[in-house]
Amino acid sequence: MGKLFGTDGVRGVANEEPMTPETVVKLGRAAAYLFKTKPGRHKIVIGKDTRLHGYMLECALTSGICSMGVDVLLVGPMPTPGIAFITRSLRADAGIVISASHNPFEDNGIKFFSGEGCKLPDEMEQRMEALIVNGEIEKLRPLAAEIGKAYRINDAAGRYIEFVKGTVPKGLSFHGLKVVVDCGHGATYKISPAILRELGAVVIPMNIQPNGVNINDRCGSLYPEVVQAAVLKHKADVGISHDGDGDRAILVDETGAVLDGDHILALCALDLKSRNLLRSNTVVATVMSNIGLELCLKEAEIKLVRTAVGDRYVLEEMLRNGYNLGGEQSGHCVFLDHNTTGDGVVTALEVLSLMVRRQEPLSQLRRCMTVCPQVLLNVRVTAKQDFGSVPAIQAAITEAEGQLNGSGRVLVRYSGTEAVARVMVEGQDAEQVGRLAKSIAEAIEKELGH
Repeated sequence: MGKLFGTDGVRGVANEEPMTPETVVKLGRAAAYLFKTKPGRHKIVIGKDTRLHGYMLECALTSGICSMGVDVLLVGPMPTPGIAFITRSLRADAGIVISASHNPFEDNGIKFFSGEGCKLPDEMEQRMEALIVNGEIEKLRPLAAEIGKAYRINDAAGRYIEFVKGTVPKGLSFHGLKVVVDCGHGATYKISPAILRELGAVVIPMNIQPNGVNINDRCGSLYPEVVQAAVLKHKADVGISHDGDGDRAILVDETGAVLDGDHILALCALDLKSRNLLRSNTVVATVMSNIGLELCLKEAEIKLVRTAVGDRYVLEEMLRNGYNLGGEQSGHCVFLDHNTTGDGVVTALEVLSLMVRRQEPLSQLRRCMTVCPQVLLNVRVTAKQDFGSVPAIQAAITEAEGQLNGSGRVLVRYSGTEAVARVMVEGQDAEQVGRLAKSIAEAIEKELGH
């Protein structure tokens, strides 16, 4: 068995390793064993998105966890940040989300949260993986009387809705705002429209009919053009686009312009600083964030700290140094004053609240940041070979960096969840940026592609 954990839990094609019932039972057993750290009864929350194979994996996880003498609390379809909250609310030992986030329907994944609602550090995942790979977990079997039970938690969605609404100050209403929200047939399909309505907005919901196979199917955060067209058609004030598990939000202003996570971080950071709420005057982002974000924050005397790609690395940096705002260009934004992970609904509410307080349209607020030309290209690969060990690829990267001559950035890395190489080039000249990115991508395709 190869390495199980990537940048965001375990992920793969459903019913193929490692996303098979057999391996997932072992994951459940290993998780239950590692989280039994205190006396008394133990419990682990399990939630999922709307994929059909979530039922299969939910049963496998439940079986594995109960076999180790730990109870399971089943909450059904629930956004990933909702599981983080419910885990804390129910004082569970851990939380597990069955989801492949923005990936196509065929994929699925498993993400783990600690009892505090935080994603697990690398060391914890390595311990879990070792228990499975070396077979040690097979020797650990409680007696029949000690086997765990599974319970259905029927009020989980209501708890999370009230929690999220509580992040909006009392007395602040979205009355008069017309909002389009694309739920991508995913985990937010009931929750996000309900919250927006209860806060007073006129809501135009889209893609809220999950059938088990249509999650992220040409909709959701990877397809902002869907909500973009709807905003213009309905003359809405703002559009919100969630991914399959609801930890992302991409926004569209009333003119149809798209705001990604960098833009959202910029306008929220400036707002928090103006109210003396931005801890240490610092924002945490990843190496993928546009240099335009850095320039915007620098002008406002706000420090930008960059981490490796992955919202858990952003969170680790925030927790380590006491920062309260961070996120990724993809729309994962962590408002640590509210939740312990990226929360697409909270992110949207933060921006809507800002619009209401300032009495300004989103098109005006977004002018705080100018996006520098940036090109992102994905290349399917057959093997994740070190780029530096392939002369043709290294030459293309070196040539690009030389042409940019310090006026831009080149970043080439592998996806942690897919067999994909990601090429990012940014600079001042859009034509040059596109040409250099294409040159690197072609070298990778030739040397490592299918």
